[in-house]
Amino acid sequence: MDATTSGTSSIQYHNITDQPITAIVAAPISTFQRNQRHCFGDSTPGEFPLAANPSIVLHVLTDCNLDPQDLAKLEATCSFFRLPANFAPDYELSISELAALDMCQKRAIFKPMTPEERQDLKQSCGGSWKLVLRFLLAGEACCRREKSQAIAGPGHSIAVTSKGVVYSFGSNSSGQLGHGTTEEEWRPRQIRSLQGIRIIQAAAGPGRTMLISDAGQVYAFGKDSFGEAEYGVQGTKLVTTPQLVESLKNIFVVQAAIGNFFTAVLSREGRVYTFSWGSDGKLGHQTEPNDVEPHPLLGALENIPVVQIAAGYCYLLALACQPSGMSVYSVGCGLGGKLGHGSRTDEKYPRLVEQFQLLNLQPMVVAAGAWHAAVVGRDGRVCTWGWGRYGCLGHGNEECESVPKVVEALSKVKAVHVATGDYTTFVVSDEGDVYSFGCGESASLGHNNAAAAAAVADGQGNRHANVLSPELVTSLKEVNERVVQISLTNSIYWNAHTFALTESGKLYAFGAGDKGQLGIELVDNQTERGNPERVDIDLI
Repeated sequence: MDATTSGTSSIQYHNITDQPITAIVAAPISTFQRNQRHCFGDSTPGEFPLAANPSIVLHVLTDCNLDPQDLAKLEATCSFFRLPANFAPDYELSISELAALDMCQKRAIFKPMTPEERQDLKQSCGGSWKLVLRFLLAGEACCRREKSQAIAGPGHSIAVTSKGVVYSFGSNSSGQLGHGTTEEEWRPRQIRSLQGIRIIQAAAGPGRTMLISDAGQVYAFGKDSFGEAEYGVQGTKLVTTPQLVESLKNIFVVQAAIGNFFTAVLSREGRVYTFSWGSDGKLGHQTEPNDVEPHPLLGALENIPVVQIAAGYCYLLALACQPSGMSVYSVGCGLGGKLGHGSRTDEKYPRLVEQFQLLNLQPMVVAAGAWHAAVVGRDGRVCTWGWGRYGCLGHGNEECESVPKVVEALSKVKAVHVATGDYTTFVVSDEGDVYSFGCGESASLGHNNAAAAAAVADGQGNRHANVLSPELVTSLKEVNERVVQISLTNSIYWNAHTFALTESGKLYAFGAGDKGQLGIELVDNQTERGNPERVDIDLI
């Protein structure tokens, strides 16, 4: 199909700049004639007018998977890319908008949406398909949606292959492995009852597991209480095989996060829902620990789409996507300054963490540890805040920080991923290198290399020493694999273990393994592994 002549009009479009991302207001555009050549000079042989071949241009833009910023820059620099292209399904859309829509339609969570649902999402994102694409891409980037992943839960572990097959291993006292028993598993075992169901996300909490399918359905097993305390027995029964969460059947869920005393889920439209939080309404609503009904998170995020949630000890972080840019909101318990607002007070409703604007940092990934939090910015900077015990903030001390602070020791590293646990932090660089800092208990930092082991043997070192500033995990460097994800135990009651997932789908484990949570057989009364060891499973 070809472009047609358009009369002079005021066309509304969005220009997304690098930082911040903003929408451009309507601007007058000159008349677009088919015989007018744009961007390619005059009639030199070998050149072709873009206006005469819009279908080819659209194919190139879509096939190259340009990001929303690139599409917006094309609109800003050439009228051809922002005038109506006269293509279905919307003849008024520009080439750039059509390219963004085509790329949205490749996303698994976008495909099943009705036309009305798609339009609603478009409006909530800011009225542009480029902004919808940015919303979808942001969620995929920070959550490894539809990609292989490993979850180091409290005493048990979950591994998901790129094809959506799920394996579990470790502690199973509550049936949290999903095999229909309460027996421990020391090797990865496939959850057979999920055959035919593709899982794209997983979450693990104390004695509980939640899995999310590509159809947006949630399966849960283990303790039956959404508001279970990390160390308690509120649950009335145990569920030993994956069961569909009936109360979420009408919500297309893309992520779940299990915190202490509460559970949160994120819908594909970017709405946050929570289960439980105690009778005093700490999340803006009254619930009981055994409440099984989801409640929408009220307040500032009611009309702002969220791309990622992260749960810590009695608090929740949300990474929001707005036309003006990415932002972080926090709600819940403020002990240690972990909400990032410059105080230690609780917040009943989500509140914007304003410090990122002062730092000129666009948040791209959030992580909520038990008592501290971290963010990776678009430019690769890492910020941490909260309780600084054992050096988990990476600032060279154990001081608390009540607002996000850039980790200066990582100034020469471009980070792409961050993971937090109980006073422990891991950072992954764009080159696949891994840095860790914080509490060294149970060897979960990965610094137990040959030199450290020799120092311990000579009585000159501490195998479980705390690390106050980021240190390269050389033991992972030695595996000669590019690391793409780190997961570590986020619990104050369980000894921590850590997973490192490589680009080729190999999984390495280290840290506490007394319940089989490493997926590796330990010998000679061992309870932990100091160096990364390959788990016998292929997640590609």
